[in-house]
Amino acid sequence: MPSIPPAPPSVSSFLRWTEQERQDSLAAALKDWHPGQDLWIFGYGSLIWRPEFEFVEQRAASLEGYHRSLCLWSRINRGTPEIPGLVFGLEQSGACQGMVFKIAGERVQQTFDAVWKREMATGAYLPSWLTCATPIGNVLAMAFVINRNGPAYVQEPPEEDLVNIILKAHGTYGSCLDYVTQTAIALKTAGIFDERLAQLAKRLEQQQQQQ
Repeated sequence: MPSIPPAPPSVSSFLRWTEQERQDSLAAALKDWHPGQDLWIFGYGSLIWRPEFEFVEQRAASLEGYHRSLCLWSRINRGTPEIPGLVFGLEQSGACQGMVFKIAGERVQQTFDAVWKREMATGAYLPSWLTCATPIGNVLAMAFVINRNGPAYVQEPPEEDLVNIILKAHGTYGSCLDYVTQTAIALKTAGIFDERLAQLAKRLEQQQQQQ
């Protein structure tokens, strides 16, 4: 029998950050940035296929010490309070292949502000400057690491539970199924192989065909 996934925390636990909290977090992340200096952002999930910002360069990149994981409950974007979905976060341990995007210095403030509104609405991530390896050298990039002490964090459930959660959840940005599938397709298109995600995507496709 499949295990019972842990119950998501109550709705009150998902309070959105105030504008001041978001601005303080952004200021802390950019405290060592010099105006005009180009910066990089590491994408490992939807940022790969829907970055929603301008960039001057894009490279495949790998990050040691972290892995891609469906470890964050989503009650708005890819789920509801009653039927939450799951979205990706960076968990410590292992390795993660993704993409890095270079942001021109004159657009850093505007771009990072928009990215913070998208990724840091509830403070679910710990913004971290991490060294990413690319085919033409290492770059220091902003990456959104999951906050394991946050109320929306959950250790990635077993595959059987993941399938059930993903197939049921739907939020303001669309279905959880579309989110996971689009990420799997984007990685494959970019020549990035994530065995666990590829297996999950295949299982989801099989389940859909049986319905």
